[in-house]
Amino acid sequence: MAPFDPPNTVLSGIKERPEALLLQGDRLYVGTATGSLFIYDYNRLSESSGPTLVDTKKALSRRPIDQLGYIKDIDSLVVLSESTVTLYPLPSFAPPTPLAKGALSFAVHSSGHNAVTSDAQGGADSAGGAGPIPTIVTQLVIGCRRKVVIHSWKDGEVQKITESVLAHSPRAVVFIDSDTICFAYSATEYCVFSISERTTLDVITPIPATTSMGAFSGLTGYMTLGLGAKAKPGLVRLSNTEAIIVKDNQGFVIGTDGKQTKPATIDWPSPPDEVAFVSPYIFSILPPGTVPIPENGGTSTSSGSALAAPQSSLIPSPVVQIISSLTMQPVQTLPFPPTPLVSPAATCTIRLLTSSPTAKAPLFLVVTPNDRTVAAAEGSSIWQFQMKSWGDQIDELVQRGLYSDALSLIDTLDTDLLPDKDQRRTHVRALRAVSQFRLGKFDAAIDSFLELDLNPAKVLALYPERVSGRLSVPADDWIPLFGGPASQSLTPKNDDTMSTVDNATKEKPLERSGSPAASVLTPVRRGTAMVGALLSSSKDKDDDTASLSGKKKVKPIDDFSRSVDALWRYLTDRRPKLAGALAAVQIAPAQSHQWPFLSETSTEDLFALPNIPLAQLTPEQLVRFAQIVDTALFKSYLITQPALLGALCRLPNWCEVSEVEEELRAREKFAELIYLYNGKKMHAKALALLRQLSEKETDMEDKLSASISYLQKLGSEYINQVFESSRWIFEQDRDMAFQIFTSVDVELPRTQVTDYLNKIDPALSARYIEYLIAEKEEESPVFHDRLAELYLNMTLSARKGGDEAKQSEVYLKLLRFIDTTDHYLPDRLYGLLPENLYEARAVLLGRMGRHDHALELYVYKLRDYVKAEEHCKRTYNPNTVTRSIFLTLLKLYLRPTDKTAPNLLQPALDLISRHSPRLDTIETLQLLPPLVTACDVRSFLQEALRAPIFDSHVVRDIHKARNEQVARKLMLLETRRVRVTDSRICPQCHKRLGTSVIAVHAPRGEVTHYQCRDAFARALNDPTR
Repeated sequence: MAPFDPPNTVLSGIKERPEALLLQGDRLYVGTATGSLFIYDYNRLSESSGPTLVDTKKALSRRPIDQLGYIKDIDSLVVLSESTVTLYPLPSFAPPTPLAKGALSFAVHSSGHNAVTSDAQGGADSAGGAGPIPTIVTQLVIGCRRKVVIHSWKDGEVQKITESVLAHSPRAVVFIDSDTICFAYSATEYCVFSISERTTLDVITPIPATTSMGAFSGLTGYMTLGLGAKAKPGLVRLSNTEAIIVKDNQGFVIGTDGKQTKPATIDWPSPPDEVAFVSPYIFSILPPGTVPIPENGGTSTSSGSALAAPQSSLIPSPVVQIISSLTMQPVQTLPFPPTPLVSPAATCTIRLLTSSPTAKAPLFLVVTPNDRTVAAAEGSSIWQFQMKSWGDQIDELVQRGLYSDALSLIDTLDTDLLPDKDQRRTHVRALRAVSQFRLGKFDAAIDSFLELDLNPAKVLALYPERVSGRLSVPADDWIPLFGGPASQSLTPKNDDTMSTVDNATKEKPLERSGSPAASVLTPVRRGTAMVGALLSSSKDKDDDTASLSGKKKVKPIDDFSRSVDALWRYLTDRRPKLAGALAAVQIAPAQSHQWPFLSETSTEDLFALPNIPLAQLTPEQLVRFAQIVDTALFKSYLITQPALLGALCRLPNWCEVSEVEEELRAREKFAELIYLYNGKKMHAKALALLRQLSEKETDMEDKLSASISYLQKLGSEYINQVFESSRWIFEQDRDMAFQIFTSVDVELPRTQVTDYLNKIDPALSARYIEYLIAEKEEESPVFHDRLAELYLNMTLSARKGGDEAKQSEVYLKLLRFIDTTDHYLPDRLYGLLPENLYEARAVLLGRMGRHDHALELYVYKLRDYVKAEEHCKRTYNPNTVTRSIFLTLLKLYLRPTDKTAPNLLQPALDLISRHSPRLDTIETLQLLPPLVTACDVRSFLQEALRAPIFDSHVVRDIHKARNEQVARKLMLLETRRVRVTDSRICPQCHKRLGTSVIAVHAPRGEVTHYQCRDAFARALNDPTR
């Protein structure tokens, strides 16, 4: 990845060599070797016009200006020249204020603090409870000979100057945080200094595992010939807690405690001449002849090559190498000047000059020809590095499959710099998870999928067709599916292109390229005993790089099982959360049959579902997710854990039946398939399968019981399905089939069931109505009339068919039914009866109140005198019109209306003897024929004569007793009285009663004032009195 565009020239033809540079606002300050200061008007956003010279401070110093800085609190320029740090107020530059002599370097740092006021320190009793006040503190640390001088300003006010003695003279100074400074005593000696504690701590770095450049000091001296007698210390600040130090050809990241914070180090081919930092990249200048020429022959490469290179293939000019502070690996290499790499004229001196100590400041590069004549004629030039947009950098990393680097870069950026940071981070994390999945790191991939709330259809697309069905996608299409570049593929590259010079070690993938130091050290090491040890120290690859590496991975045998295990974890996490989200919108799995099936939605629509939290999905999207998850869970169970299928099928679920039914049939998982059909309300398929399975059974109960049990649980909305599927069961066994309609689980429409059973057999319909009346307490006249009509039709059918036994049985049922129930319409049924069913007609006439006609049928047609008498007993009521029912029967006996009737005197006498109290005496005597003797009706006459006398005596005695009782009570009340005289005293207040309202107390008759009654009553009831 090349994060920077090729640098462009900002200023050229500068006769005085620039030594220091500062960009502050729209002003660019350039300090030169002659002590002059040039001030330019600089607009970094303008590409058409360069900086414009606005002022020149000639001879600001007699010596070169070594360093420039700016203090915002006092709006002053800090200048280091002639070993003296001087403050120049802007914009007048007068008067100058010398701060320290013998200075070697300085650093400026500003930070915010919360200052506590004196009122707030005084206690909680201060008005309003004053709190801390934000304060800006600026510190200027000057490294002098064997000491450090610290100047500080608080909100622009000068504070006390402090000094501390050091063991050596700091040649470079950087702030790590507001209290910790890092000093560079030399190119190999560093320490950290605590401002508050005034203590120093030496920085100790581990000994490199590989051979140091010190072992090739002769080679180093040859390569650095003419570049300077003494190496400059490399020290730059990386963040608010870290800095990087340079020792020989290695860079170490240290923290405030002086220890390494990252195990990884930077390996340069040779010690860098200078280093600088523009977040998140580290710039370094490498001397000529130390960096190999890129294989593509270009002037820029994304990383230093790890291949061994002969001396003739090294870049002969100085090189600017850009290293990512996130991965500690080179990302771009730029030779200077930007001319063809083989040009012998490329001789110049390069310096990196940061415009300010902040990590996000622009970076400038000063190029000065080594030849004095050329330098005098052309002068020096200042180049500026323009970083590509953050979005372009991230896109390039993603394009090359470097997802970890892309994530690290995204995490270092603020939303101000990358507005779509969250969206990009989610996108890159998803792509990295796909790469991890490809490598067999299923758990890590699934963890990312869960955290990102990814569309489950895309997750399942990574699995083979037997798990994901039509959602399965070839491995080469995984990255485009997750929004990655379409040209990128996860297919491993050809190993032949990765062979090294000695054909023994494979080159690392592009994301983790080898150290450039290897290219320089290889010619020296080749032929020695150290070749194997030095060339085998390659670093491990990260997840997404390995997916692009040349070496094919040999998958373990159980990779599929492990991937399914990870899928279970994903699905079991999604399933309850989806259920909760659906419940929040009142959608339950039991309603799955009401939603369109998953098979009706195209894979493109499923993959297009959003990757957002479940709470933000629409109900339709939630249902689609639930269908995808449950179907995948079902398939994974079917493949690896078939025993768990039953529990999943029995519970309400969103599984797509069409995706699994064929597999269940093939595995003969019929019970699970029936459960699944039932849950999806696909009852026709379930019943058809049960009928198909019943053909294998020989026992009738085993053959029919499963279908009957299933039908018993179907509700009224499936009544047509019940009728259709129960027909074949009735053909097998009517008694067992009848159980379908006597279920206690559901209630079917009674009228429709009755009609259906009547079509099969009227006896079944009658049986069903009998069940309703007896068990369900049905009282509707509709069903009672229908049952009576069924009995009647069955009776007539049996008579017509000559089946006397059945006729007698059904006719008795009819008589018992119409005689015992009151919930039918007798007049309607009476109109249906034929003439010869006399007893039924008699019962119905009695129900209609036509008792005389009913008795005529009993007496004259049936000649059943007992039933006639029983009919009278049932209907007799002395307070209604039926009080003369026995007299009516007696008239039919003694005054027959049928001329063919026999002599009925004896039944009449029997009736008189048994029911004389219910017969009118006079009318009965008038009905008796003259030839009936008094002896025949003796008991009747005795009863008639005795009844009135008995009644009169009883009434008389009752009246007499009542009168006596009233007289005694009156006499008792008249004996109770009290006398109140003028001298009678109230026993409660002991005052005379006089004419006051009084109260008399039971049982002894004490008399008190009315207002004293309560107190006296309490005193009477007091047991201690």
